[in-house]
Amino acid sequence: MEDRENIIVKLSFEFALEIIRYCGVLQDSRHFVIANQLLKSGTSIGANIREAQNAESKADFIHKFKIAAKEIEETLYWLELCALSEGFPPCDVLSSNLQTISRIVNKIIISSKVRV
Repeated sequence: MEDRENIIVKLSFEFALEIIRYCGVLQDSRHFVIANQLLKSGTSIGANIREAQNAESKADFIHKFKIAAKEIEETLYWLELCALSEGFPPCDVLSSNLQTISRIVNKIIISSKVRV
């Protein structure tokens, strides 16, 4: 059994918690539609990564990570809208954390494809 911490599971879970907090602020300022979209995509990243940990096959594992990569892109879109819209709270830390997660996810996808 592996004793090392799974960094992408940890980072994506922490990111989901940050997204939940940020979306709470968005809802408090009555930005309901964007808050709901961002909450769905931002928490889905970690859910798919967590699900991949129990994949039925290597192909299933890669598929779950590809879904996470798509959710990362959608989340980035919503964060970019927030960053460029007037009256929205800053989200540069979220965007930076998401870029880190994106790099790791893409490396996992690439390295997993090589081993298939």
